[in-house]
Amino acid sequence: MAHTILVINPGSTSTKIAVFRDEETVFSSGISHTSEEIGRFDTVADQLEFREQAIMDLLTSHVIDLKALDCIVARGGLVRPLPHGTYRVNDRMKQDLRTACYGGHASNLGALIADDMASKFQIPAYISDPVVVDELDDVARITGIKSIKRRSIFHALNQRSVALRYAKVKNQRYEDLTLIVAHLGGGITVGLHKRGRVVDVNNGLDGEGPFSPERAGTIPAGDLVGLCFSGTYSEHEIRKLLTGHGGLISLLGTNDTRDLERWIAEGDRESELVFRSLVYNVAKYIGSLAAAADGRIDGILITGGIAHWKGLTEALTAKVSWIAPVTVYPGEGELEALRDAGLRVLRGEEIPVEY
Repeated sequence: MAHTILVINPGSTSTKIAVFRDEETVFSSGISHTSEEIGRFDTVADQLEFREQAIMDLLTSHVIDLKALDCIVARGGLVRPLPHGTYRVNDRMKQDLRTACYGGHASNLGALIADDMASKFQIPAYISDPVVVDELDDVARITGIKSIKRRSIFHALNQRSVALRYAKVKNQRYEDLTLIVAHLGGGITVGLHKRGRVVDVNNGLDGEGPFSPERAGTIPAGDLVGLCFSGTYSEHEIRKLLTGHGGLISLLGTNDTRDLERWIAEGDRESELVFRSLVYNVAKYIGSLAAAADGRIDGILITGGIAHWKGLTEALTAKVSWIAPVTVYPGEGELEALRDAGLRVLRGEEIPVEY
């Protein structure tokens, strides 16, 4: 029996949606929202009706039969830290997302829209593997300052999706493998997947790890303190340096790796150095997680938008393939990952979790 799933992925200025019948794409599109449209609302939650109506209008205009849906799966927002899994949207989750008690982000709208639409058709609504999935081992949380603990904020959805794909191809259970997964995008996160849990991963938002197109990554602590008290920057500006204006933007003035690739081809030495440093830092983080796993790694998976850049994945593979075989999964695949989560639940392969 075929299953029909609507997938919703809200971003800050767009909403991506897709309808799948099993693994087949029936319809896929994106809805752009202008800054003027978004600016009319005081909070993210206030956009709910506007965003939902835009989705309904688009689906109706393409004659999508919403009564045929078996479930709706949305990108998870900033909920409380939780283990991986597919979560049924409930009142507690909706309250946390409406009040943004764990942070405000457009992804918070996913569950709210999904639940509101699902209630009209008496079908379930789910989220799966939000960025706040937290399964860190206790030893991985400790820092040298007692009041500061490491946090798990990473590309959980795509990391787990490619890990599950890899396990399926290898005809093994994800829970029986030890993998290192590197997601290379606007932010970069590198996670150690051990026996079905992500036991260590860098906080790719404002924590540590390799620098990325938009994020600073690990910064020498003393120098960062100096910037904070130099009188040159406000707290907001410092935070923007770490997330948004850091990484390639700070180093080269672009967040587009295609610019970097072009400049290297044109012989720009500074771009070449930054490229080598980016590869070096990702490889170093992969190596550190291999050591944390006592060197017993079954595979290294490279994914994310930057993984489309063959020159980079080849350079990275050359540095880390001695640790374990490297497999590249280009792209983010968020819509497909959400689809797969819904299918696992509908097929009885995964039990949905209550939030």
